Amino acid sequence: MPGIGMFIGIAVAVFLIVILLTGYVKASTDEAFIITGLHKEPRYLIGRAGVKIPFFEKKDVLKLQLIPIDVKTSSAVPTADYININVDATVNVQIGHTPDLLKKAAKNFLNKKPEYIAAVAREVLEGNVREIVGKMHLEEMVSDRQKFATLVKENADPDLEAMGLVITSFNVQNFTDDQSVIDNLGVDNVVRIQKTAAISRAESERDIKVAQARADKEANDAQVEAQTEIAKRQNELSIKQSELKLQADTKQAEADAAYQIQQEEQRKTIEVTRTNADIARQEREVELKTREAEVTEQALNAEIRKKADAEKYRRQQEAEAALIERQREAEARKYEAERAAEAKKAQADASMYEKQKEAEGIAAVGRAEAEAIQAKGLAEAEAMEKKAEAYSKYNNAAITEMIISQLPAIAREVAAPIASIDKITVIDGGSGETGVSSVGGYTPAVMAKVIEAVRETTGFDLTEIMRGYTYDAKVNHNINVSGVEGILAGAPAGDAKEE
Repeated sequence: MPGIGMFIGIAVAVFLIVILLTGYVKASTDEAFIITGLHKEPRYLIGRAGVKIPFFEKKDVLKLQLIPIDVKTSSAVPTADYININVDATVNVQIGHTPDLLKKAAKNFLNKKPEYIAAVAREVLEGNVREIVGKMHLEEMVSDRQKFATLVKENADPDLEAMGLVITSFNVQNFTDDQSVIDNLGVDNVVRIQKTAAISRAESERDIKVAQARADKEANDAQVEAQTEIAKRQNELSIKQSELKLQADTKQAEADAAYQIQQEEQRKTIEVTRTNADIARQEREVELKTREAEVTEQALNAEIRKKADAEKYRRQQEAEAALIERQREAEARKYEAERAAEAKKAQADASMYEKQKEAEGIAAVGRAEAEAIQAKGLAEAEAMEKKAEAYSKYNNAAITEMIISQLPAIAREVAAPIASIDKITVIDGGSGETGVSSVGGYTPAVMAKVIEAVRETTGFDLTEIMRGYTYDAKVNHNINVSGVEGILAGAPAGDAKEE
């Protein structure tokens, strides 16, 4: 199925990515990675990258840098002429880069430190040094150290290659012996060299002197010859200078004459040229003035034509602008009329809707007010009926008591203006009464006037009613008061009658 195949592909891709991430290795140029496991032959990586399959392959390291070794014979070694000497040499070895050498080095030095490799190589090199010392004469070794180093290297290469190592350099530092034989060999050489040097020095000094004398003679001859040649050349130079001066004077005279002639011709030419220039200038001025007049005329014509064209263009533009403006105004008025019509229509619709709602509201308010008035009327009628019933139950004593109970309130209202006075000054009027008594009688007088005013306007006489209820009126005069009941019943008040 496609889903299974895709899942397998993704799994394989993830597996490969994991292998690359965990098994990626890269060796530098001074080390070799040896990868073993899946293959019969190991793989070698030097200065490049590779992939190691985790859990199935193993990575080992071989260091390829140079290993310096100080090779010294541990004891004196006899030469071919039976002279015991000690040798001190410096050697650099390293693991070979070829697959065969890497394979051998892996068997012997895999994951070993350079110190261990140096110790093994030192033993091999010391043995080869001893072997070569026993085959060579002392003088030959001392005089040709390079030959000795080459022989040791050639003799040690097979042994080191068997372990995977190669010699990169072999330098002999020193040969020493306990009997000073090497020093004595040097004395003979020194004497011979000194003798040869002395002879060479004497011969050199002689050759130098001979060469110096020969050089002095040759120098003197060369100097005389040179001075003679100089004198000849100076004479020739003087003669040549005289000839050249004569030629120069002649040429100068010719040049002066030619200059004067040329100057005169130039003067004439200048005068003729100046005269022609004046004539040409005058003609040019006339022509220039004519051209100026023509240019001025053309400029005036062009300016007038330009102004006319500009005025014509301006009027055309103004006409077009006015036409466009009128068109825009007409379109604007049309648009405004349409919008106003739409607005009026919408306003009429809204007004109609509002009137309808207002009519409905007024009707509802009217109904509510009618109901309220009806309820209020019924309540007031019922209250009046209750009040009339209550008043009908009042007897004359109760009515009188009710009226009398209001007299203090009436007196209080009458006396209120006097109570509000802050300061009063009383002046005797000369009538025989004091001003204080006049002020004191103000309130009873006002109340009497109020009772009198009520009697005149309504016919209700409170004084008569009160007098009718006295004992004298009832017993001696037999007075009956009927005005109160008439007032309460709504009829005009009558006077008290005496029977």
